[in-house]
Amino acid sequence: MAAVNKKRVWLGTLVGGVVWTAWSFFISTVLLGPRYAAAMNEGTILKQARYPFFLGYWIITLFVLTYILIWIYVSVRLTLGPGPLTAFRVGFLFGFAAAFPMSLSIATWATFSRVIALGWACDLWGGAILATLFGAWLYRDAPAAS
Repeated sequence: MAAVNKKRVWLGTLVGGVVWTAWSFFISTVLLGPRYAAAMNEGTILKQARYPFFLGYWIITLFVLTYILIWIYVSVRLTLGPGPLTAFRVGFLFGFAAAFPMSLSIATWATFSRVIALGWACDLWGGAILATLFGAWLYRDAPAAS
């Protein structure tokens, strides 16, 4: 059994986190921006964040989640095999668990557009898949100790 290459885990986390952050910004600004503005004007979403550093917290959260995903990928690749299919499976399952239950609840009970909840689900689910694919693509086992 090969040792975990911790440097490659961190490299995968860095790249995967950047990819997920870019994906999240795309979803939030391009796809949801007009919906956010409408919801704010309707009073169904706050105009000012409760946490002034929310954007920073969000980005840190995405990097922490990416780190967890890369570790899960490294752990399961021994049984499922290395490669993009395993990375996709890990991202898909983790993303579903992270995104679907809360988004379903929000879409059911919140007074703002259900498209916002769908966008949040796409952000988390799609981001988890992309971050895992990119992070796994960079992962290589540690060199064997002699």
